[in-house]
Amino acid sequence: MTETAKQGVPRTRILADLTPLRISPDYRRLWFGNTVSWIGQGMTALAVSLQVYDITGSAFSVGLIGLCSLIPLVLLGLYSGAVADTVDRRKLGLVSATGSFLLSMALAAVTFAGVQHVGLLYAVVALQAVCFALNSPARNSMIARLLPAEQLPAANALNAMTSTTGGLAGPMLGGLIVGWWGYKAAYTVDAVTFTASLYAMWRLPSMLPGRGEGEKAARRASVLDGLRFLGTRPNLRMTFFSDLSAMVLAHPRALFPVVAVVWFGGDAKTTGLLVAAPALGALLGSVFSGWLGRIHRHGLAVLVAVACWGGAIALFGLTRQLWPGLVLLALAGCADSISMVFRNTMLQAAVPDEMRGRLQGVFIVVVAGGPRLGDLVAGSVADLASPAVAVTGGGLACVLVVCLLGLRWRGFARYDARDPQP
Repeated sequence: MTETAKQGVPRTRILADLTPLRISPDYRRLWFGNTVSWIGQGMTALAVSLQVYDITGSAFSVGLIGLCSLIPLVLLGLYSGAVADTVDRRKLGLVSATGSFLLSMALAAVTFAGVQHVGLLYAVVALQAVCFALNSPARNSMIARLLPAEQLPAANALNAMTSTTGGLAGPMLGGLIVGWWGYKAAYTVDAVTFTASLYAMWRLPSMLPGRGEGEKAARRASVLDGLRFLGTRPNLRMTFFSDLSAMVLAHPRALFPVVAVVWFGGDAKTTGLLVAAPALGALLGSVFSGWLGRIHRHGLAVLVAVACWGGAIALFGLTRQLWPGLVLLALAGCADSISMVFRNTMLQAAVPDEMRGRLQGVFIVVVAGGPRLGDLVAGSVADLASPAVAVTGGGLACVLVVCLLGLRWRGFARYDARDPQP
């Protein structure tokens, strides 16, 4: 036996830390329910897209699905966070998850009935986004109440694994199920998977906002109070600024169909590989996230991760060979996953419980709106100059901006998880 082992020093961990799943039955049920429901939602998202195209034969009509989802998320994000800071978060999560379940049942019912109306599908997608906007701040605000602070990075890495698994496995399973048994089967399976999330929410204890389990909010939480709080907390602001610098300046997703053909001489399958590569990298980053728990300088880790994202995107813009390009996109996705883990941890650990819902609401707006704005920026620059300028220039701009942000707010790089200061 080595001297290190005799002294009880833990071995270096490589794979994801599963301690949060072992020590908290509530978190374990919540994580499992979310994982299953994310896969079901990914199946439904693909099925709706395929069904809209079958009905209309229009790619533009398929694109409107994203708009139907984006508008409720952006408009309701801030207000849903205020609601999560006012009512019992368990009840809010249970009601919103029930709404999502009923909407999946409605999709299955109208498909079994043979109804083919694209407007109905748009309406369901928009209502699903409303339910998600209400559910997400409540669910994410609960985690800091279910686990000790030192386990939050591991929990957020597991949560990232959930979303990336759903984003990868859901559409693949959805395509198979639609191909074998049709849309009605995909929507029915989604509804069944949502029962896992409902059960997890139902088993949770009461989650009233406030520092104590029985402490009720004295008045309705104000969105403006949340924004004022954020305006006076530089470390928290930097979590959003750093993410926006990556998503707005260096987000080349909208150009993948163009570069697949022009740079790599490919087709739609090549575009699919380009889209999947960052998600696969993010999943690998979550799977091999055991070392993240040993990092205490979370702010510095966010800056480095965002700079790595920008650098990988810039190099991707210079390559004209597919496999190196896919590797670079996977590295970018891995860096984004690491950044997200630490940003989420800071939003949970450094924010008072009575403000967590509102900060998670801001997080929804940034996460939902940033990539779409990035699509607009990338497309505009590509039209004005070239795709290479848009991709490489955007990656370099991301690195420059995040370095400037780090120099402007130097305290962010000194942020220590052992003494979290907002």
